[in-house]
Amino acid sequence: MAEFPAIDAAIVGLYVVVIFIVGFLASRNIRDTDDFFLAGRGLGFAVIGFSLFASNISGTTLIGLSGQAYAAGISVANYEWMAGLIFLVMAFITVPIFYRNRLSTIPEYFEKRFDSRIRRYISAMTIFLSIFVDTAGSIYAGALILQVFVPGLPFWPTCLGLALFAGLYTVAGGLRAVVYTDVIQAVVLLGGATALTLIIFADTGWSWQAATGALPEGHLSLIRPLDDPHLPWLGTLIGVPILGFYYWSTNQYIVQRVLAARSLDHARWGLTLAGLLKLTPMFIMVLPGAMAISILPGIERPDAVFPTLVTELLPVGLRGLVLAALIAAIMSTIDSTLNAASTLVFYDFLGERRREKMGMAGALRFGRLLTLGFMVVAALWAPMIRNFPGIFAYLQEIFSYAVPPVVAIFVIGLFWRGATPRAALVTLIFGHILGLCALIATQAGWLTLHFTITAGITTGLCALVCLAVSLAAPEKAAPDRAGVIWHRGLVAPDGPHAWYADYRVQVIGVALLTLAIVAAFW
Repeated sequence: MAEFPAIDAAIVGLYVVVIFIVGFLASRNIRDTDDFFLAGRGLGFAVIGFSLFASNISGTTLIGLSGQAYAAGISVANYEWMAGLIFLVMAFITVPIFYRNRLSTIPEYFEKRFDSRIRRYISAMTIFLSIFVDTAGSIYAGALILQVFVPGLPFWPTCLGLALFAGLYTVAGGLRAVVYTDVIQAVVLLGGATALTLIIFADTGWSWQAATGALPEGHLSLIRPLDDPHLPWLGTLIGVPILGFYYWSTNQYIVQRVLAARSLDHARWGLTLAGLLKLTPMFIMVLPGAMAISILPGIERPDAVFPTLVTELLPVGLRGLVLAALIAAIMSTIDSTLNAASTLVFYDFLGERRREKMGMAGALRFGRLLTLGFMVVAALWAPMIRNFPGIFAYLQEIFSYAVPPVVAIFVIGLFWRGATPRAALVTLIFGHILGLCALIATQAGWLTLHFTITAGITTGLCALVCLAVSLAAPEKAAPDRAGVIWHRGLVAPDGPHAWYADYRVQVIGVALLTLAIVAAFW
């Protein structure tokens, strides 16, 4: 593509203006830290659902899903439909506990369940992953996309420019600006990706056989053999749920939207809506990437598949719309992770006395400066991701070595009163040492297990350590933790509703639809 057409530039420019206006309007309602970090705890279910979807379906996901599907088939979609099921589990188990404890951060739950050491440990790890994995990955993906559309753009300045754009309106409007722009971005994203999918089908005469007939054997199968190098069935069974449970249930930048719900019912309805939306990537991101192998064979780097499809297949004007959708996806993750990281520092590392001493104006200024600082760090790290084989591999592998001990202590602590703070700390240290050893062994070629299988095995070992230490050294005088342990009474809806507004009915409907799709592409 020799030049960037004026029509495409105008569409992207209009999108940028709209996002800035929304962010500015949101900033006018910032009165205190609850407004800045948690949108005044007044979000409705539609905003929560679309924001959850948009924040996750980032440029990294768009590029990663399409690229992985091109190289290895549609099994990569297992991460997406599994996330939808995890949303449904959250509606029953974790969200009622989080919401009724009026949490400001997810690490705050770990303090209530264990102690302050665990809170700060989890918070520090989450901040690291948010900046160096989620934010940096999205900035990298955005720069890669823009270079395809506008050849000749220098990589590092492009990374910095993307970070600056997302950082500015996040600094101004906080979480309220993030979620309101997320709704716009989700709509644009769904529209742009759907348009590309329809054009690909139109290019094959609207024939499923023509679109898929030339694909390699097993390319359209979700469940792959045990020796599959990309995602074996055992990894789908024991590893993908672990990665998903951490990402969706304990990751601040995701769960922050649920914490900001206006009621428990709205939190649950938002989750079921997000679970429904998570079924769409299979059809508008994964399948187009898989079918691209017969339309555009020979693409060497999988990360270039989606941008190449856009530049090669879409007409002028619609190309600008999809570029706007890509920028929307990128911005949605960058703004979310920046706001979440500053939230964690503010609530988890600044004591209540210090926050009070700052005053409201000082606290807001501190939060905004933190956001800007994290933005710069992520922009500086993003170019380093070029040294990895692909953006999706970078994201998933880093998580697979980092999150197993967190999931282990979270699940055990959620259901078993006997789990002790000492056991939780020992488990975290043991799990991260084990994860580091596994990472080194994998890079050196000594360990050949798929990272999802490694994640499942590591989680099991961490759970055994937590149980063993808790039983060997039980707490002598355990405090009352009734409010942070799950029980069946938490399943009930928050109030009386018509049958279709009962979140349990919605959960069953989304779960059945998900299982039907999995069965169809087994």
